[in-house]
Amino acid sequence: MTDNVSTHQAEEDARNEAIQIWVNGRVVPKAEAMVSVYDSGFMLGDGVWEGIRLYNNRWSFLDEHIDRLFEAAKAIDLDIARSKDEVIAAVLETQRANAMTTDAHARLMVTRGVKTRPFQHPKLSQRGPTMVIIMEHSRQKLPRPIRLATVPHMRGLPMTQDPKLNSHSKLNCILACIAAEKAGADEALMLDVHGFVNTTNACNFFIVRKGEVWTSTGDYCMNGITRQKVIDLCRANGIPVYERNFSLVDTYSADEAFLTGTFGAQTPVGSIDGRIIGSGEIGPTTERLRGLYKAMVGA
Repeated sequence: MTDNVSTHQAEEDARNEAIQIWVNGRVVPKAEAMVSVYDSGFMLGDGVWEGIRLYNNRWSFLDEHIDRLFEAAKAIDLDIARSKDEVIAAVLETQRANAMTTDAHARLMVTRGVKTRPFQHPKLSQRGPTMVIIMEHSRQKLPRPIRLATVPHMRGLPMTQDPKLNSHSKLNCILACIAAEKAGADEALMLDVHGFVNTTNACNFFIVRKGEVWTSTGDYCMNGITRQKVIDLCRANGIPVYERNFSLVDTYSADEAFLTGTFGAQTPVGSIDGRIIGSGEIGPTTERLRGLYKAMVGA
């Protein structure tokens, strides 16, 4: 029995057994929400997605998430076949169907659709796209700061699989997470192609050193919306912040470390590769940024 936790660890909520899911224009009960085994997303991971968060009846940064979804779809030459306004309307329809007002998380997924034959070529996806919105009651439940372990898996170069794509093809990050758990950690710390500290398998990564907030250059990580909001909050509130290359040596001696993501907002890191970071608990800068972020989103 392990005591592993996840950055996406949430309180149990019985209401999630009765949620309604949006599938290709229809809102259906969870048990009836299905897609074909010939779907491009199931068969090949051919699709893109976004996670969005509801606080006090408002989807945080919704327009930015929808813009990023459409940018990713264009990058992989996937026609969503709906306007941005129509996608937003589908999110709001799903919210109404589930009577959700706060502390909800939605995963919006678009694939190239159902294939005529079980092979790779995108021209075989002739009945598409497939669009699904899963919306759950979700409040983070994190009993302690998380533990990270550095893994050999990297977020690579754009000519392999651009790390800025929120694609359905997540095997690289899944393998990184497995390696971290095998090492007794909760999540993986991933380096970039030059050996500098980059990101985790699921979130963007920050450290705090002598009152300064550092994060990676952004060249090899997801262009996280929460990541950018934290950078903006630092700049607006007199907190020195730098997007720069830094090493594991810099990281191990940091005063604080935290992760950013749509679900967890700012998640404190207690240890990395067995080294305690700061006090091992949430630090004052992380706590301050968490408060500033909550005020921003109205949480």
